Amino acid sequence: MNQYVTGAIIKKLRERKDLTQADLAERLHVSDKAISKWETGKGYPDITMIEPIAETLGISVAELLSGSNVTNCNRSFHMLRSKLYVCPICGNVIFATGEAVISCCGISLPPMEAEDTDASHDVKIESVEDEYYVSADHEMSKEHYLSFFAAVYDDRIQIVKLYQEGNAEARFKIGGLRMLYVYCNRHGLFQKIRPGR
Repeated sequence: MNQYVTGAIIKKLRERKDLTQADLAERLHVSDKAISKWETGKGYPDITMIEPIAETLGISVAELLSGSNVTNCNRSFHMLRSKLYVCPICGNVIFATGEAVISCCGISLPPMEAEDTDASHDVKIESVEDEYYVSADHEMSKEHYLSFFAAVYDDRIQIVKLYQEGNAEARFKIGGLRMLYVYCNRHGLFQKIRPGR
C-alpha cells in the first residue's frame, strides 16, 4: 500500500461518531469535497492533517496510519495473554497487557511469538531460598547474545536486561511466577513454564 492513511478508516470512525462529511470538514477546516475524496481513495489528506484527523476522530496517529483502531476488548485481564515487542534497531523491549499498536525507531513492531526453549536456548532454573536463580549456557558475544530474561507473574512482569559479553543470569522471586521468557538477538523469543507446572 503506497498511501499513508486509508479513507476506509476515516469513514468508519466518522460514522461511528455520527458525523457527516460536512461536520468533519467543518471541524478540520477543509471542504466536505476533501473528506469525500479521502474516503473514496481519490485523494489523500496532507501529512499536516494527520494529527488533527486522529484527534477529531478519537484515535491515535499510529492507529490512523496503521488503518485500524484498537479497542480494549480485554475485559478479563490475564498476564499470560500479555505481549512483548522488541525493536530490531535499538533493542528496546516493550510490554503490553493487551492488543496494542506499538512502534519504535519509526517502524511498527509485531508482537513476539514465543517458541518453547530448545537445546540452544534452554534456561536452567534453581531454587535459592525465596528466589529462582535463572541462567543459560548461551554465547554472549557482540554478534550473538541473549538480550533479556522476562518473568511473568500473576500481577506483574519483571524484565532483566542482559549485556553482550556479560553473564546470562538473573534472579526472580518465586511467589506467583508463571512463565519465563528469554530473548536471543538472532533467534527470537523463547518461553519456559516455571518449575512444577
